[in-house]
Amino acid sequence: MISDYRCFFCFARAFEKLLEDEKLTVAEKNSFTRGMTMLYSKTQETFSAPAFSRELHQVLKLYSQNADPYLEIKKQSNDLVLSLYQTLKQLVLESENPFDIALRLAIAGNIIDFGVSNQYDLNATIDKVLKSDFAINHSSELKEALSTAKTVLYLGDNSGEIVLDKLFIETIMHPNLYFAVRGAPVINDVTLDDARYVGIDKVADVISNGYDAPSTIVDKCSAEFQELYNKADVVISKGQGNLEGLLDKTDKQIFFLLMVKCDVIAEALGVKKGDFVVKKQG
Repeated sequence: MISDYRCFFCFARAFEKLLEDEKLTVAEKNSFTRGMTMLYSKTQETFSAPAFSRELHQVLKLYSQNADPYLEIKKQSNDLVLSLYQTLKQLVLESENPFDIALRLAIAGNIIDFGVSNQYDLNATIDKVLKSDFAINHSSELKEALSTAKTVLYLGDNSGEIVLDKLFIETIMHPNLYFAVRGAPVINDVTLDDARYVGIDKVADVISNGYDAPSTIVDKCSAEFQELYNKADVVISKGQGNLEGLLDKTDKQIFFLLMVKCDVIAEALGVKKGDFVVKKQG
């Protein structure tokens, strides 16, 4: 479990912008902020960033009466990356190592994270990831594990990013791969509608995890998801949110694929902010 005082200030900055975007009254903003501070105080001893985020987004939805504040942003992100899809697919097909290039592109997509920042440069990130060494590189172990796995569970993260997940999944070509999405809208995380919109259901079996945290908190997920998680030989976990929910899970063979976006996660992994990581656990 990652618990750090800096997480609170990160949430405070993110929700300050959200409160402005939702155009709440001053009284509502003050009330939400008091509730946020009280919730943090109550959960300090067992603080979990994904659980805290989930609770705050639940409360914000009550104030704003908006069940999916990022609906339009998610569509824009999906459309943006779909517009690059054919060019990037050609890049993968023409490369000497399609697995490596598709993996790098999937990790580059992790920059599209509105829980951290609403500003990103996908093209610059793609250019960087194609030229950089991974700070932690267990990609050869991932490739080997996929070659022998009977069942693969791929945990999706953000809309837009999922187009590059699709490209990686097409490159893997595993016959029994499941792609998991959030149980309901939260931030710009992928839902069933998003996965179908970009066509992931054409290359994998798409399943909801049955819970609306911006992470994978296994014991809160549906029985169907838990059964699949327990059965999977390999779990591919995209992004910081999923990592935060699974970093203490040592009973599964999990591969974390992400771009490190904050100092807290960087320190937990022993890398630097901005680094690209393929980390095996279990």
